[in-house]
Amino acid sequence: MSEDLAGRVTAALNRPVEPEVRAFAERLAKEAGALGVLFYGSNLRTGSLEGVLDFYVLTAGAQVEKIWPRVSYHEWDHGGITLRAKVATMALETFRAAASGELLDTTIWARFVQPSALAWQRDEASGKVIAEAIARAAQTAARLAVALGPETGTPEDYWRALFRATYAAEFRVEKAGREDSILSANRTHFDGLLPLALVAERIDFARRADSIIRPELSPARRARLLAWWKKRQRLGKPYNFMRLLKASTTFDGAARYAAWKIERHTGVHVALTPWRERHPVLAAPGVLWQVWRAKKAANAKEAA
Repeated sequence: MSEDLAGRVTAALNRPVEPEVRAFAERLAKEAGALGVLFYGSNLRTGSLEGVLDFYVLTAGAQVEKIWPRVSYHEWDHGGITLRAKVATMALETFRAAASGELLDTTIWARFVQPSALAWQRDEASGKVIAEAIARAAQTAARLAVALGPETGTPEDYWRALFRATYAAEFRVEKAGREDSILSANRTHFDGLLPLALVAERIDFARRADSIIRPELSPARRARLLAWWKKRQRLGKPYNFMRLLKASTTFDGAARYAAWKIERHTGVHVALTPWRERHPVLAAPGVLWQVWRAKKAANAKEAA
């Protein structure tokens, strides 16, 4: 990893975040015995505490679950407001390997080439390992971006090709143009990142004054990169489906998260019974029926 990329990543991870976010991250870290906590998502960009905050809690030791990360939902009354968070927990070593492209996963490096902040670290050594993993995510994303992208183009052309490919490979639905919204919302973050990552990857490129670049990938290296990608592309949807299936039965706090989302989007309050908390999947049909009836009654009242 080059010193320039390392410095860029470290500076980005040290960006300021709201004190409430740091306090929440510290609380989550101490509960999990974590080495570090990454904060990411739209709330990082806006600084808002509304909605659900997104955290990755990175732990010491070996990965426990074969299908990771472990996802949970947390609410915390702090300073007179209720903070809500969706938390992914996994071993730091697994996170590092995934970010480096050593595993079949595509979600870690595609997610963390985008902005994130190190909201809490146990010590400087842990923070350094996490920063190195984030830099590896940028390198993994960059080398695939130039393999998938045009012969010549702007950095945005290559990032756009990358995000289109990774979204298509995963088992989820994104609106058309999602890659454009990522780039436009995070223009400062991506500005200059691709050349730094390519230098760290030892991929030569020619650069013109108008920001057009021409990566100099040998046919053999491009073929290796595309073969690496095709294997992950084939397994992307089945792997992500397994994650969704696992989350449906192991998502700690799923019922509270769903109840909050339903009330936020429909205005219908969903009472949380002990049974619903223990069996969120089995409770879902009844909850949906309740919401449908409440919305129908509200519409009828408005029409009267």
